[in-house]
Amino acid sequence: MTAVAKLFDLKGRTALVTGGSSGLGLQIAEALGTQGARVVISARKADSLQAAQEHLAALGVDASWIAADSAAEEDVERLANEAMQRLGRVDILVNNAGATWGSTTVDHPLAAWDKVMNLNVRSIFLLTQKIGKLSMIPNRHGRVINLASIAGLKGNGPKSQATLAYNTSKGAVVNFTRALAGEWGQHGVTVNALAPGFFPSKMTRGTIEKMGVEKLSERAPLQRIGDDDDLKGAALLFASDAGKHITGQILAVDGGITAV
Repeated sequence: MTAVAKLFDLKGRTALVTGGSSGLGLQIAEALGTQGARVVISARKADSLQAAQEHLAALGVDASWIAADSAAEEDVERLANEAMQRLGRVDILVNNAGATWGSTTVDHPLAAWDKVMNLNVRSIFLLTQKIGKLSMIPNRHGRVINLASIAGLKGNGPKSQATLAYNTSKGAVVNFTRALAGEWGQHGVTVNALAPGFFPSKMTRGTIEKMGVEKLSERAPLQRIGDDDDLKGAALLFASDAGKHITGQILAVDGGITAV
């Protein structure tokens, strides 16, 4: 019988985390790195990545960074190639980079729609396709973890901020996850998604400031929003051997909002 602790051990594994300089991406990078994985984090801004790398290093995490715009096809290509050069292989891919836009549907700018869809959906396809070709399929091993959202599991109430493009994009991530899991299972690759509720981040800052933590917490059975540790366990489950028989699943980490 395998010891439970060993199932979650990531020593000898490698991980690429997009949007890894802050928020949910940095939280997941912490979890993977402190369990032994070598980590490459990516985001657009070098100064934020440098600060994140120093933060991870202080925790004993073997981390480096690559500045890249996940919405740009040429940057995605470069990111995949550079990550492979540094790590030799990518065992765990965390597709976390994303954007949102608040607007009523009738006033929603097309450019904003394209921005959200390109970063939240197109970039995930491009990077996962590339990492699959370069590493996961030939090595017959991989863990793809996509960041969806509870916004991809439901619509918005009449008193909620209108975020049609974001909800649509995260709904696409949900079914991208399921479809790819069905296709890549034969290659030894699992594909799952985390669907967070409200967590403090750059993306949610405006909503939290507008509605307040107390008001947002009232919507959840657990009466709180997410904190800096609440995604770590779920991410480790999907990334490690503990989750080797789980694929095509969407796990809401939302304090119970989607349960009621």
